[in-house]
Amino acid sequence: MHRFNQRITSALEERQAQGLYRKLNCLGRGQAMSVQHEGQSLLNFSSNDYLGLAQDPELVRAWQDGLSRFGAGSGASPLVTGFHSPHQNLQAQLSEWLGYEHALLFSSGFSANQALLFALLQEGDHLLQDKLTHASLIEAGMLSPATMRRFAHNDPSSLSRLVSRLGEHAPKLVVTEGVFSMDGDLSPLSDIASVCQQSQSMLVVDDAHGCGVLGESGRGSCDHAGIKPDILVVTFGKAFGLQGAAILCSQTMAEYLVQFARHFVYSTAIPPAQAHALSKACDIIQRDEWRRERLTALGETLSEHLSPDVEMLETQTPIKPLMVGSSERAVNVAEKLRQRGLWVSAIRPPTVPASAARLRVTLTAAHQDADIRLLAQAINEVWHEE
Repeated sequence: MHRFNQRITSALEERQAQGLYRKLNCLGRGQAMSVQHEGQSLLNFSSNDYLGLAQDPELVRAWQDGLSRFGAGSGASPLVTGFHSPHQNLQAQLSEWLGYEHALLFSSGFSANQALLFALLQEGDHLLQDKLTHASLIEAGMLSPATMRRFAHNDPSSLSRLVSRLGEHAPKLVVTEGVFSMDGDLSPLSDIASVCQQSQSMLVVDDAHGCGVLGESGRGSCDHAGIKPDILVVTFGKAFGLQGAAILCSQTMAEYLVQFARHFVYSTAIPPAQAHALSKACDIIQRDEWRRERLTALGETLSEHLSPDVEMLETQTPIKPLMVGSSERAVNVAEKLRQRGLWVSAIRPPTVPASAARLRVTLTAAHQDADIRLLAQAINEVWHEE
């Protein structure tokens, strides 16, 4: 057997023995927030479709209209022939809405984050990241030529101590998230921005889980905190109900990324029909304040109906983690909820720290009050069965 095959087999066996083995579940979509799995219809509480746009008829029609007008694929990378008028319109719309000179489109948030760090960082630079930033950011930092340090989660004083050890003129890039996806907690962006300003550090905020949900007209975590980072990354696979990402920045930074960001230069552009639909998503997000109001109300309903001994982290976001502890228990509780017709994902290491396995409940504007009460009742019933 080849050494690669031996290594692969050994890694899979170890993952299974640790109770951390993952598998793909092929789902069918039902009405509203239901999914079909192995002949069973389940209410889905594991979707990042926070505003309920993924199946919204208005958004579906916009994509269909885009397909009729612009065809299926872009056909090339942006710098060849892949950049079309819907892309340009979306970039201008995002820039105006979020308050930046320019927006640059990417096929995914993972791609956008890595493109940004790989293009910006050079040997001698210092990268300072929150300890819990996304895997795309941590991996890019580890592989970049910069020196990476990680400050304690949501701790501006930890960041300040790290920055103070560096030379005044050393290039410093600080990276954090607006909303952290595993705990649903908000970054103390105002304090972090102050540290950056005092230390002449550039600030990057990945607002994948905040844009559309927080802030005036859904502008996100930074608007909610009253700051404007040097660079803002937003993704379209959550509140926008679609897929892709954008980097919001100055015109000069955008020009630099067009020249040097390999993920942008060498990737096929997102379909123009998708960009057309994303423009409609931007309109809906800004227009439909009721979607954010419903998320708040549903979160309150869940808190009211859960038993006091269920350990749910209180958040200002649609992410409501139920702290379980062991991976085995998390999987077992998730399976018992599935038997009751509810899809709630068990999140296990290495995505979260050891002994911090949880059920990650995510609410959407497409859920109804009755759905939340049903979920709370089921959680109360199974919580102590393990």
